[in-house]
Amino acid sequence: MKKQIIVAPSLLSADKNHIVDEIAKAGEAGAKFLHIDIMDGVFVPNTSFTFDFVANVLTIPSPMVYDVHIMVSNPRVLGPKYAKAGADVVTFHYEACFSDLERRSVIAAIRRAGAKVGMSIKPATPVALLLPFVEDLDLVLVMSVEPGKGGQPFLDEALGKIASLRDFIDHSSPNGPKCLIEVDGGINEETGRLAAKAGADVLVAGSYLFGHDDFAQRVKGLLSI
Repeated sequence: MKKQIIVAPSLLSADKNHIVDEIAKAGEAGAKFLHIDIMDGVFVPNTSFTFDFVANVLTIPSPMVYDVHIMVSNPRVLGPKYAKAGADVVTFHYEACFSDLERRSVIAAIRRAGAKVGMSIKPATPVALLLPFVEDLDLVLVMSVEPGKGGQPFLDEALGKIASLRDFIDHSSPNGPKCLIEVDGGINEETGRLAAKAGADVLVAGSYLFGHDDFAQRVKGLLSI
C-alpha cells in the first residue's frame, strides 16, 4: 500500500490579515498539519510571529495538527510555553542546546506540558547526531534550506539525511509506532517527490502554496506524490 504523504502548509507564507480564512483554506484542501515557524532573531537572523499571535492561532478550531517549529535560542523556556498554549507538536533545534542532557531535558519539558515533541537539524548538522534521540521523539525535521527565511531553493543533501533516518527508524521500530520524518524548505511538487521517495512522511510548503489561486490543486499535487 502506498504511504500517504502529510502536507503541512507553512503559515509563514500566509496572508496574516486573513489568517482564519488561510487556515480554513489549508484544512479544506486536505492538509493534515499546519506548520508554524517561530523565529527569535537570535538563533536565526529573522523574527516571525509574536507569542500572542501564535497563541490566538492555536485557539482557532481546526482538524489539522498544529505543528510549531521553534527556531529559538531558549527552547527549554519557549517549548513548554507553546505546548501549554495549544500546540500539538513542538519541534526544537538540536543546535539550540549545549549538551545531550539539555536536549533530553527539553524533550521531557515539552512532553510534560502536553505536546508531542520533534527535533530539527540545520543543513550543516550531521544526521547521525539525531539518531540517539529518535526513540524519544514523535517527529524529526530535516531542514532542506538554512532556517530563518522562506523562499530558498531545496538543498539536495537533505535527501541523504532523510534516507538515513528512514532506514534507522524502520529498523529500530519495525512493528511499533514510528517517528515521523518531516522536511522543510524549498518544497514543491518536484522536490516533494524526491523527499517522499527518500522516505519523508511530512512535506512543509510555504511560498509554493500560499498566495496562489490554485492552492488546493497544489496541495492535492503534493498529496498524490
